[in-house]
Amino acid sequence: MKAAVWLLALAVAGRMLPSSFSQAADRPNFVLMLSDDQGWSGLSVPMHPNVPASKSAVIETPNLEKLAAQGMRFSAGYAPAPVCSPTRISLQTGKSPAQLHWTKAAPAEVGQKLVEPRLIKSIAASEITIAEILHSAGYATAHYGKWHINGGGPGAHGYDEHDGDIGNEQAFKFTDPNPVDIFGMAERSAKFMEKCSKANKPFFIQLSWNALHASENAMKSTLAKYQQRMAGESEKLISTGAISDDLDKGVGSVLDAIDRLGLAKNTFVIYMSDNGAGGGSRRGALRGGKGGVWEGGLRVPMIVRGPGVAANAWCHTPVVGNDWFPTFCELAGIPPNRLPRNIEGGSLASLLTNHGRGDVKRPRDGLYFHFPHYQGEGGPQSAIQLDGLKLIRFYEDNRIALFDLTKDISERNDLAKTLPEPASRLSKQLDNYLADVSAQLPTSNQDYNPNQSTETRRDNQSQRKGGKQGGRQGGKDKGKNRAQPTSGR
Repeated sequence: MKAAVWLLALAVAGRMLPSSFSQAADRPNFVLMLSDDQGWSGLSVPMHPNVPASKSAVIETPNLEKLAAQGMRFSAGYAPAPVCSPTRISLQTGKSPAQLHWTKAAPAEVGQKLVEPRLIKSIAASEITIAEILHSAGYATAHYGKWHINGGGPGAHGYDEHDGDIGNEQAFKFTDPNPVDIFGMAERSAKFMEKCSKANKPFFIQLSWNALHASENAMKSTLAKYQQRMAGESEKLISTGAISDDLDKGVGSVLDAIDRLGLAKNTFVIYMSDNGAGGGSRRGALRGGKGGVWEGGLRVPMIVRGPGVAANAWCHTPVVGNDWFPTFCELAGIPPNRLPRNIEGGSLASLLTNHGRGDVKRPRDGLYFHFPHYQGEGGPQSAIQLDGLKLIRFYEDNRIALFDLTKDISERNDLAKTLPEPASRLSKQLDNYLADVSAQLPTSNQDYNPNQSTETRRDNQSQRKGGKQGGRQGGKDKGKNRAQPTSGR
């Protein structure tokens, strides 16, 4: 059950808001757009002014270029996790995947040196979502597109309108002229905004785009365009470029609706990805990709436009997706003491109105990422980033690596041995954080036999476990044109 006492107290929050937000119409609207598997360099928008490879040389996203010119880019914007579902539940709750015990989307890998922890793969009824807290403060709420965190779907967690408890399978159902439901989602958002505008009611919309999944379903004309632009590249790279272009058109439709309805001056628009680059995507300047805590798996495009945000501004302060929960609350005039306990994000409101300058006040210094699983480069791993330094722990051999991201964004120069003091300090700080949030860690696999092939070890362990660990079913997403299970990545 929801925390009834908390909800009762929050129900009167509107009476306790600052006078400047006393009328619902005075409070800003929020449109949060979340793309899927879109890497930091996956747009035609540079995500760092001094890193040429922070933009795509071939993919065209003119509407996102316009959004960036009208607002602020976060050069160090991070997804809470290097895979989708953990990021999605983190955005809803303001808590880290480590605290929520949901750190991976795909089934566990078996037959490895370490055993991955078992996960809670459903948002709990007791969690207070961003939709619920804003709804209780007078907002209308909607969620369109990929939910992918179970728990009864968006309707059970504060959303007035939604597309249901859907996952990756939804992307494969829609083809040209509405690839992966891009334009259908944009149309439903426009209708919702119009209805709220007529009712003089503030709104929160999360558009969880299905793209870049089912990239082969891109519009035929767009595919032809990229087949010409990217001649000689793989079909996956070509279709990724095409669906990115189609997605940008959908973003443009939403922005056009905001302008047409006269809502631009009072609406924050946020665009980000759920994790770093997936299969088939170019990663530019960054190392690694989806399924690992290297920069390529975590650093994502992040752009915001809204009231008080300067045009063509940059913010180089590291920020993370779960910072948006307290940010929305502050901008909506919700007092900090009304927020749920154990929120890990910090409000970005002051950064937005101060040309991106300043720091973010969170319960703990630094950013933390926990992925105790096999999927990307390096096996199970965790990371902490603080003051420009980033430490990664690899659990298979308990090795640490240290990088100075201010000079080495590609994470090529390991400083762990040359800078032992900060390496030791950050290592201890990471340990303390994981203990504080009761993070689950990988454990030793007593059945591990390094002399067997990986395939044999997997098969043997799956047979012993009766397939309960997931075996090889639902393995790595290869982008095949088939319906994907909701529990997939």
